[in-house]
Amino acid sequence: MVDVKVPSVGESISEVTIASWLKKDGDIVKLDEAICSIESDKATLEISAPKAGKLKILVKEGETVLIGTKVAEVLESTEKVSEQKAPSPEVSPKTIVETKNYPSPSAQKILSEKGIDPKTVEGSGRDGRITKADAVAQEVKTVAPLSGAVSDSDLKALAQETLSSSFSREIRREKMSGLRKTIASRLVAAKNTTAMLTTFNEVDMSQVMEIRKKYKDSFKEKHGVGLGFMSFFTKAVCQALKQFPAVNGMIDGSEIVFHNYADVGVAVSTPRGLVVPVIRNAESMGMASIESKIVELATRARDGKITIEEMQGGTFTITNGGIFGSMLSTPILNAPQSAILGLHNIVERPVAINGQVVIRPIMYLALSYDHRIVDGRESVSFLKAVKEMIEDPARLLLDL
Repeated sequence: MVDVKVPSVGESISEVTIASWLKKDGDIVKLDEAICSIESDKATLEISAPKAGKLKILVKEGETVLIGTKVAEVLESTEKVSEQKAPSPEVSPKTIVETKNYPSPSAQKILSEKGIDPKTVEGSGRDGRITKADAVAQEVKTVAPLSGAVSDSDLKALAQETLSSSFSREIRREKMSGLRKTIASRLVAAKNTTAMLTTFNEVDMSQVMEIRKKYKDSFKEKHGVGLGFMSFFTKAVCQALKQFPAVNGMIDGSEIVFHNYADVGVAVSTPRGLVVPVIRNAESMGMASIESKIVELATRARDGKITIEEMQGGTFTITNGGIFGSMLSTPILNAPQSAILGLHNIVERPVAINGQVVIRPIMYLALSYDHRIVDGRESVSFLKAVKEMIEDPARLLLDL
């Protein structure tokens, strides 16, 4: 028998919450196979099996335990279990982009309970992700097959009906996770301890969209990753930060700390809350490297595998509410940083150019900043510089 204990996940963290068991009590597990997901106030991590054998769960999901607590045991099993380490495929941008059929946490729970292999389920979510409805549809298809031919659309409708049937006017209470508590306290602190203001501008996305349309296929073929808008904005931000260093600074007591590098945080929405993994030295990276790093960090964050170190030490943050349809917002500072850039959806709007009204794809930009360190002139000029580089991407190559 080998004990499974909660590992240390950071110097300042003394307790974690058992977010979910990835295996059931009594399951046969392999060496280094992920068996449990734990959540601290900063990140979600996985615990792996210390040896192959039969799993005995000692702590329920949702319970909060101290670091070092014994949460399970792996017993000797009479069944033949591979002692070989579970293979860890190399993570490359191409591998990540092409990965499909990875379930959401709620879908994973259903599939695990019913013993359904995710590989047999067609995901309808973003990038082929398996949603809860997909899992329920597969459960219906597997456990209770109907007579006659049943189309996928019928199964989806039945799954949605199954999900909807539980709706009522009842209320439920759910304990806040450590991560959600930390997010809440940091946001309130940012509002209460900074002189936060937001300035706005609009950007014509025509040139960037034209470049993306023209080169996206060859870019993906060569680099194994798609050409998105985020790499353009990251490069534009890095160049603008050189011109306006206060936007890339922070207050430390009675001093202002300026950074001669750009560690750009990219806000990622996960099932457990918003996290901000950091792209280190983004100012020295090319477009392909930025896109690859964004995909890698975002995927690992959504899968709960991002580390605390990968979310610390950013100097500037970009958040993209446009992927959810947001037209305009005032993003909250990611303390102790002095500024954050908010991107929004792209909408065709009438604009006046050379005295003529034309239709152009327009995105609204929002820069929230700490007025204690960044003046109005600097914030407006910074946002204007980003706008000019996006509207004339040649500036990104020439560093103008």
